[in-house]
Amino acid sequence: MEKSLNKVKLFTCRGSRHLSEKIADEFGEPLGDASCSLYSDGEFQPSLNESVRGTDIFIIQSTNPPQDNLMELCLMIDAAKRASAHKVVAVIPYYGLARQDRKDKPRVPIAAKMVADILTAVGADRVMTMDLHAPQIQGFFNIPVDHLDASVIFIPYIQSLKLSNLKVAAPDIGASKRVRFFAQAMNVEMVICDKERKIANEIASMTVIGDVEGYDIVLIDDICDTANTLCKAAQLLKEKGAKSVRAVCTHPVLSGKAYENIENSEPISLAILEKITGVKINDPESKKQYHLDLLNVKESKVNIIPFNDYPGLKFKKPSREKIMWFRDQLNDRDLVCTVRTTKGEDILAACGQLKSFVESGKTNDVKLNLWNQEIL
Repeated sequence: MEKSLNKVKLFTCRGSRHLSEKIADEFGEPLGDASCSLYSDGEFQPSLNESVRGTDIFIIQSTNPPQDNLMELCLMIDAAKRASAHKVVAVIPYYGLARQDRKDKPRVPIAAKMVADILTAVGADRVMTMDLHAPQIQGFFNIPVDHLDASVIFIPYIQSLKLSNLKVAAPDIGASKRVRFFAQAMNVEMVICDKERKIANEIASMTVIGDVEGYDIVLIDDICDTANTLCKAAQLLKEKGAKSVRAVCTHPVLSGKAYENIENSEPISLAILEKITGVKINDPESKKQYHLDLLNVKESKVNIIPFNDYPGLKFKKPSREKIMWFRDQLNDRDLVCTVRTTKGEDILAACGQLKSFVESGKTNDVKLNLWNQEIL
């Protein structure tokens, strides 16, 4: 007898409602009914206004400052657990305090680890996040972490610019590993801007490692806070002879003098993902042009198709095989199948279905990726 799946409900906290509404629209279900009562002294009390007993709950909230965002997420998780939710998944598009991921000097906290402990302690069963400041933050959790990568959106975007002499650049040493992945994926060279800071948000000095003269440079970073690093890097790259400078950024915090820095810097086009609450994107009432390009997940042309939801695809053991289909971002008719199984007979069954799918003319090509290579 096939096991039925638990009902899924999406909820949002106040800090990420704009993004949550878009996610719910793509998912095809409305956001769950929730509210937040406010007290005059600043205390607040979130509440779920519908039953969640036995359901899988996804609570969407970025944990960027103010710290009320983190506290509200924790209270919502606690409320869901006490209401007998089957599982609670914390969806954190921007994992705040991620820059405090190590002790870089004596007597300082490791805030990223502390936040992981708090989320686990209040009852989160799983965490979904995107472009952590340091990938090793996943190891701070004792629960599963789904770390999404914005490269599936940024790489097609950069390729669509059709820059004839492209190089990608890291605005600091910490971003070099991320930028190297982009360089390898697009088969281009990379350069590094090495910066030194004396205090937070202020750069003491910066140098460029690599040749940029005559090249179109794309800076790649995960967080754009005051935009000081990006603007300093853009200025330095232009001084070194770069033909043009662009930047892509996953988390547009844009605090403090960020807009002023971008406005007063060398001409730079900044492409960002979903805006964070409070961030202004090309405000029509403003006379300033901040050169911001808001990308959308839809523009990546990557569709995630849950198992058994694609027409014509049926497998004998869906609970064990857990097949996921990904529409290839460059060709709508090429598919990639990732099989999570250790059973050889299940692989053969999956291959048979793939063969029939190709023969039916519904796709040009199918690639099969195996998570466990030992079965071969």
